[in-house]
Amino acid sequence: MNNEPLRTDASRPLGSLWAHVHALTVLGEAGSYTAAARRLGLSKAAMSLRISELEAAAGVPLVRRTTRSVRLTEAGRQLADSTRPAFASIAEAFAGVHDLAGQPRGLLRLTAPVALARQQLFPRLPAFLQAYPEVRLELDLSDRLVALASEGFDLALRHTDDPPETHVAWALCPTETLLVASPGYLAAQGAPAHPADLARHRCLFYPRADEAPGWSFEPDAGGERVTVGIGGPLAANNSEALREAALAGLGIALLPDFSIQAALRSGALTPVLPGWRPVGVFGRHLWAIRPRTAQVPRTVQLLVEFLRQAFRDGFRP
Repeated sequence: MNNEPLRTDASRPLGSLWAHVHALTVLGEAGSYTAAARRLGLSKAAMSLRISELEAAAGVPLVRRTTRSVRLTEAGRQLADSTRPAFASIAEAFAGVHDLAGQPRGLLRLTAPVALARQQLFPRLPAFLQAYPEVRLELDLSDRLVALASEGFDLALRHTDDPPETHVAWALCPTETLLVASPGYLAAQGAPAHPADLARHRCLFYPRADEAPGWSFEPDAGGERVTVGIGGPLAANNSEALREAALAGLGIALLPDFSIQAALRSGALTPVLPGWRPVGVFGRHLWAIRPRTAQVPRTVQLLVEFLRQAFRDGFRP
């Protein structure tokens, strides 16, 4: 029986290239050497060397490099796509064995909206890290909807009405979207009596790519949805920025409740259009979401259970 190890055309043992192939799959997901190296715990130079050695062994270019981006060639995509499920299976199997070690440990990558994380997540997380000192958290604060699996995140916090069916979702607490303005603005400009009146007001809003700015409302008593085009002095993809503009009297803002509780209690902001419910902006529940896999690492389970308890009574003031 021939026990000679399987070799590539470059006469290199194929088994020595598994880490290189894995690096290629991560590079295809991350889109840059810097991001891929960070995910793998390598230097950028080591990451580049692995890809160069893999290309030499394969005998074909696997990566197309430009001054602005890194993309896989057709051969690179074929290799990455065909091996990625195997590496995912290995990672799940190892996580299951690793969980048997007892003390929870390892890296958890969590992504959450900026304002939500700053105001509601950060005050809660120290208790989790104190309870599990061997667990490390890496937080990505972004208001964009990241692709969890392809970007290597274990968990995401999102306020939405419809978590994706391809993911597992745990409801943490209800949340509302409120239309608010400062008393000074309303005294100067008048309070709108109907959503259509917002067309003549200064509105503060989230920008939507390739969409004209507009808000939609449904009456609490039942009836047809009303959509109105809006405009104003400021658009920003962060609720804290819009809240500060509303507090300064710059206009009317549509904001999540967790960002404005203190301002509402103090009277610095006041609700606008009571009796009308904003729709299509923020969801009505906060969720913890992760990609659907056969096995959930114990550290992820512990974080989810911690978050469910931490948000059980809703948002903090």
